[in-house]
Amino acid sequence: MDITNIVKTALQEMIVPELNSIKKENAEIKTSLVLINKRLDDMNSHLVDQSRRIDETNKRIDAVRTELTGRINETNKGIEAVREGLTKN
Repeated sequence: MDITNIVKTALQEMIVPELNSIKKENAEIKTSLVLINKRLDDMNSHLVDQSRRIDETNKRIDAVRTELTGRINETNKGIEAVREGLTKN
């Protein structure tokens, strides 16, 4: 065997197993990424749903606030009317 063949054989014996190991690890990483991406998609869907629920709750709170403000204004008008009636007498 000449030196080039010896060097070639030695490099193949060192590099090929390492490349196979890298390929195996790469496949595992790809599988993990797929699972992680699926989980992130699920979490994103969950967050979108929660955001929608929060928006609906905020709308209900705003409606109650508007209703209560109206009632307070009506009550204040009634109090003012009573005060005016008392001061006239």
